[in-house]
Amino acid sequence: MDVVVLARIQFAANITFHILFPSISIALGWVLLFFRLKHLRATDPQQKVDWLRAYRLWTKIFALTFALGVVSGVTMSFQFGTNWPGYMERVGNIAGPLLGYEVLTAFFLEAGFLGVMLFGHRRVGEMIHLGSTFLVAFGTMLSAFWILALNSWMQTPAGYEIIDGQFHARNWLEIIFNPSFPYRFVHMMLASALTCAFLLIGISAWQILKGVAMASASRVLRTGLILASLAMPAQIVAGDLHGLNTLKHQPQKVAAMEGVWETTRGAPLLLFAIPDDATRSNRFELGVPKLASLILRHDADGEIKGLNEFPSAHPPVFPVFWCFRIMVGTGILMLLVAWIGLWRHWRDRWDFARMPRPMLKLFAAMTFSGWVATIAGWYVTEIGRQPFIVAGLIRTSDVASRVPSSSIAVTLSIYIAVYLALLVAYVGVLKHMSETSEKKPGMFASEGLAEGPREYQRQEEFV
Repeated sequence: MDVVVLARIQFAANITFHILFPSISIALGWVLLFFRLKHLRATDPQQKVDWLRAYRLWTKIFALTFALGVVSGVTMSFQFGTNWPGYMERVGNIAGPLLGYEVLTAFFLEAGFLGVMLFGHRRVGEMIHLGSTFLVAFGTMLSAFWILALNSWMQTPAGYEIIDGQFHARNWLEIIFNPSFPYRFVHMMLASALTCAFLLIGISAWQILKGVAMASASRVLRTGLILASLAMPAQIVAGDLHGLNTLKHQPQKVAAMEGVWETTRGAPLLLFAIPDDATRSNRFELGVPKLASLILRHDADGEIKGLNEFPSAHPPVFPVFWCFRIMVGTGILMLLVAWIGLWRHWRDRWDFARMPRPMLKLFAAMTFSGWVATIAGWYVTEIGRQPFIVAGLIRTSDVASRVPSSSIAVTLSIYIAVYLALLVAYVGVLKHMSETSEKKPGMFASEGLAEGPREYQRQEEFV
């Protein structure tokens, strides 16, 4: 196989595995802060026990997720040098500082206070521990800020100048806050909120189904449903604005997403099609007339540029077209499940003991739905930029390494095997954590909290 294709597949494997974990930890840090605040503000002793138990379980999940995110992120950064040496040679003056800022500001902040958050409870004051939780949550978001600033600059470059073939910073504010960055940042933050929300929902539902849930599980499940119910409508709005920004700056990507081969007025919204690059047409089209133009141009007869206007400069259509539909379809399913679940929860007077088992099974099945939507969205973003690594300026094939394809194939096989093993282990540990009771004699004695009959009564309700 071609060296460039193999290198792209290897990087795709790395980023696919890596993005799974930040998509959880970015929002989970803020959820932990919420749990901690609820624990401190609770006046009822039983509620304090519930929120503290939720905080402790999900802190363990956060630590595991954070660790795998760091390890996979380091591996991915090495590939800039091994697989894409020309990239850093050309844009290192911009990419290097942005990656450095991520380490110096975000990673050091997370690493510095993570230990206090994990092991400092009852060893430091409550406000210090609360502040550490806040700083870890802020650090995860700050890390995403710098990474998305670089990725967005590669999509919509700004604030640079080219001297002797190398890119130099002309205006750092324009580089960081490039035209697509605000939309991508908000879109990713909401994607993380949804991924985290359905993880909360799914694991709590699984605990109830397996008969190991305590009262804290109901509070976590309610938190996840409310978060998902609020975040999904916001994501729809943010996604629409992001799409309009992409139409302005990367019309060829939108044309691939919509399967528009020829510039068209009143373009239909294709619900199903099989794009064929060889014939430059779609087979088995099923669409809604003029709806794509209405959504993208806010005019039923608006013009959508076709791929014909970007000869040899547009992405492969099939993966972009279908990844976009997987992302949108999963998002719609998440919206329906969150709203129906929240409505049913309200109808049952916030009592999950009355929740039908099929509904709980649906919640459990949706545990990793956020991963599906996030990965599909990243594929749209990254494949949609091809054949360029910096949109419109540097082609991917021009910066790839020239090592033998056999070497990349061997390391790719190793990467995939290790990542699959780690992913299976991660899910297995999550299952073990969720099914292991947090109740230990005297566990909350130092908090001055009682674990009397009321706790066992609540536990019986969920069993």
